Amino acid sequence: MIQALPPPDPAPAAVVAPASDRSEATTGALRVAAALTDAQVHVDSGFRGASIVLYGAVFNPTPDPTDVVVVVRGPDAPIRLVKKTRTSGVWLNSRPVVFEGAPGFYMTASTRPLSDIADFGQLRRLGVGVDHLRIDAPQESRTVSRYGVRDVVVSRLGDDYLDWRRAVIRLKEAAALYDTDSQGVEFVDKGLFRAEVKLPTVAPTGKYYTEVWLFQDGEPQSVSNLTLTVEKVGLERDIYEFAHRRPWLYGVLCVVLAALTGYGASRIFSRRG
Repeated sequence: MIQALPPPDPAPAAVVAPASDRSEATTGALRVAAALTDAQVHVDSGFRGASIVLYGAVFNPTPDPTDVVVVVRGPDAPIRLVKKTRTSGVWLNSRPVVFEGAPGFYMTASTRPLSDIADFGQLRRLGVGVDHLRIDAPQESRTVSRYGVRDVVVSRLGDDYLDWRRAVIRLKEAAALYDTDSQGVEFVDKGLFRAEVKLPTVAPTGKYYTEVWLFQDGEPQSVSNLTLTVEKVGLERDIYEFAHRRPWLYGVLCVVLAALTGYGASRIFSRRG
């Protein structure tokens, strides 16, 4: 007796992963992610500056284009300024003005000019760009501007405040410590971008804070925060720490060393004479 074979088992249905297990890159909200090729920079006697690459990706589930703005801010430090004034035909230094909280390093890089990415009020609220950089002035107070932006500085310098502030920025730019690059962020592939952070030889040591902003239709949609450390190493670090731990002893040793150097030089030249 011939028995009919049982029909073959139906092919297993394709397994579909639940939505909760899918990547946020394809189902998540509009956002940006970024990283640095090197989060630490070591400064020694041979330091000639550094160039660090920042790279990242934009996850954009919408058809609308986006802009990326990178802001790098170094450690704050006071800045002392004087201005030459002519009094009775003689040029004299004016009363010193000390700004507190001015960043020692400040850089912005973007996919296009900041004014094309967001309006004045938005950039001022975020403090993005040299024109909107918050620099604490002496005896300052806070108020609300005509743009509805809070934390606008009103200083005892009065109308001269803007001139002094521009002087701070001009000096920093001349030392390559402040920089604005309206095409510093480059998209190398769909959603992938890169930017370059250039630190000059005189870059201050300490913590640097990096913000990577994602804009769409003039509004900030996401931000990624990174930290960069610039620190002295070797003999330079030992001398730096000794000078800050024992400033009086460091000053005495500097005077003694200068005196010994001068005495030795005078002895050498006196013998040649």
